[in-house]
Amino acid sequence: MVSNLTFLAATTTLDRLQKIPKEFWLKAGGAVAAVIIIFIIIQKVLKINKFVLGGVVFVGGGLMWFNWVYHRTEPKFLTPIVDRIAPFFPSAGAYETKQTTMPGDSTKKK
Repeated sequence: MVSNLTFLAATTTLDRLQKIPKEFWLKAGGAVAAVIIIFIIIQKVLKINKFVLGGVVFVGGGLMWFNWVYHRTEPKFLTPIVDRIAPFFPSAGAYETKQTTMPGDSTKKK
């Protein structure tokens, strides 16, 4: 008789799903929504004129690159390249350094 009642004590799949925290379901739903949105965006981007898309990517990449050079927040693998290029562009600390010197003071003393 005991073996016939064991199925009543077994947890159902619905019970196990209800025990999963709501945060998990929010994150899982967000991930599914993100995949759908990315797929829709990719389809829209593929319909854009390639010349315009290239221009937007070039300008956006250039802005990101110069921001990295100015603030020196580039990824570690790009640091050797940025080290060589950075002296030719302004940097975030250069303005403060220049402001600490008095007008008329030259860097070369006679």
